[in-house]
Amino acid sequence: MSKYTPVIGMEIHVELRTASKMFCGCKNGMGAEKTPNKNICEVCTAQPGTLPVPNKKAIEAVQLAGLALNCNLLKNSKFDRKNYFYPDIPKGYQISQYDEPFCEKGKLKINGKSVGVTRIHLEEDTGKLTHPKGADYSLVDFNRAGVPLMELVTEPDIETGAEARMFCQRLQQICRYIGISDADMEKGNMRCEANISLYKEGEKKLSGTKVEVKNINSFKFVEKAIAYEILRQTEALEKGEKIVQETRGWDANKNATISQRTKETAADYRYFPEPDIPPMEFGDHYIENLKSRLPELPDEKINRFIKQYNLGQEEVDILTQEKELADYFEKTISEIMEKVASGEAKSQEKKLVKLVANYLNTELRRHLFENQEKIEDIKITPENYAELIAIVADGKINSSAAQIVLEEMYKTGGDPSQIIEEKNLAQMDDAGEMDKIVEKIIADNQPSVDDYKSGKENALKYLMGQVMKETGGKANPQSAMEMIKEKLK
Repeated sequence: MSKYTPVIGMEIHVELRTASKMFCGCKNGMGAEKTPNKNICEVCTAQPGTLPVPNKKAIEAVQLAGLALNCNLLKNSKFDRKNYFYPDIPKGYQISQYDEPFCEKGKLKINGKSVGVTRIHLEEDTGKLTHPKGADYSLVDFNRAGVPLMELVTEPDIETGAEARMFCQRLQQICRYIGISDADMEKGNMRCEANISLYKEGEKKLSGTKVEVKNINSFKFVEKAIAYEILRQTEALEKGEKIVQETRGWDANKNATISQRTKETAADYRYFPEPDIPPMEFGDHYIENLKSRLPELPDEKINRFIKQYNLGQEEVDILTQEKELADYFEKTISEIMEKVASGEAKSQEKKLVKLVANYLNTELRRHLFENQEKIEDIKITPENYAELIAIVADGKINSSAAQIVLEEMYKTGGDPSQIIEEKNLAQMDDAGEMDKIVEKIIADNQPSVDDYKSGKENALKYLMGQVMKETGGKANPQSAMEMIKEKLK
């Protein structure tokens, strides 16, 4: 067992989904615009004489995130200038926040563990550099410059790469639930940095030298980069080497962190209050109004689903992973309850709810994954989905037929009853015809009949399979099984 303990804090940037940029009226394309330097103006390219105007929606988005993460909202806040010189910073400084952020002292639970949120502040994003292959120059695209960027800083409460990954995933989920960002790491809407240090047993928790790992663009790489860095630092310390305070990047091809530069401190940025934006004050009425706009959050929805729908933790975790999937589930349940009330659905409510969850979590999610689509894009209405579930629950079609119907519904958005009729998938309900088929199967398979009577249960499954084959899969499995057993007594 290692004598060194990891201490990890996260810095997470999230591009906010607003119509315009942070300090000007340019379209906020969140970096998705393909034409370079299309969404730019005098303000976001820092032309002389221009002045920034704060985006109210972006400020509200950060404060909503703070409320969702149990933060205190500061009633007095301001913007600051963070000075550093990179080609993708048109002003030569970034408008950010330093000592008076919008939110502070929050927490987020992951796996029963509470991770502290030090602060959440708002700033503007940078531009983007591109490096043409073989060229001795770089190009600057300012489309992203000025996009509102939320930065969240955690307390050093995280101890493993797995915990860091779970924290980032839960933050993404919350951002999506409250509608402030897609927080898609692959698209650069969410970017993660990890601060990692190790302390020796018996020493103070923060006695180690902190190393920042940047350029982490997936949840998997968050976990892998931290695991690598913990191992690298441990091996260095055990050799008696000193850890250098620096910024490192994650190289996914090498599965390693790479040294980039020595780490800047707050003093290096020469923060001072932004002179072109007055300080802001937020009253009690404003904060209460924000609280009233906060939707049901993931943990609240999970607890309600477990109690209200009598579902298991694992089922509910999948259903609530995306707000849109949870909404679709509840709309389907509402349609199901109407069918129960009208007598159209004969099965018990508990069975129907369970079946809705099972089919959503397995069959429908499979179609979504295979087609690279989201639940909000599908053609199947909750009403038609509820009708299919009621048909399956009442035994009118078997599970194989249900998959055929669902696939057709996914392609066309068609009515399940009509698809069943067109494809002749309804289960046989003619007892006389079923009786004849079972009699024939028993007569044609005497060795299997003898095996069953001698105690070989597998023989019964074989006979059942022959019945399903003979009926083209339209026999009701339960009814057919009971009929076979009755005739073999």
